[in-house]
Amino acid sequence: MIGDTYGLVVCGGQSSRMGTDKSMLQYYDKPQRYHVYDMLLPFCEKVFISCNAAQAKSITEDYNFIKDDPLYSDIGPMVALLTAFTQCPGKNLLLIGCDYPFLTAGELELFSTHCKDTPVAFYNEADDVYEPMLAWYPYSYFDKLKIMFTEKQFSLQYFLKDSNATKYLPVNTDTIKSIDTNEDLLEALKHIGR
Repeated sequence: MIGDTYGLVVCGGQSSRMGTDKSMLQYYDKPQRYHVYDMLLPFCEKVFISCNAAQAKSITEDYNFIKDDPLYSDIGPMVALLTAFTQCPGKNLLLIGCDYPFLTAGELELFSTHCKDTPVAFYNEADDVYEPMLAWYPYSYFDKLKIMFTEKQFSLQYFLKDSNATKYLPVNTDTIKSIDTNEDLLEALKHIGR
């Protein structure tokens, strides 16, 4: 378990390219939002689904959720962090998006050993970018995020670079493959064997 850490399963926004709520796609035996939630339980004190108001109405009662604070609306994934840090003072956040069906508990176990003082994110070496939706954000960086918000700088990629976040190179590079289109979805389901 990662110390003083809550898990945050980010459902995402409009999913415009996919045309449907990506958190409800089913790669395994349940919708992805619940699959990721259950995967995070051994690593976190508590887990929450981060969602918008419409999504909150459809979440099964067995799962905790945090609804996006309207104060931070329309700023992308940063809304999940700012809302959760505000509602869960003192807690670090392991933020995992619903877009990554190849993420495994084994890969998270390796990743978790790097979560100490500074932000840590899965790193896409081929594209030379962080994966902000597969990252651990310490509460000590909440003030920095608030300053970015007031300056209308909403990029978590920028935040991770500017914070010199630890780069975690996944053992399996499929882990960081984001499923964003129907073509991606069909390929992923075929790969998983569904």
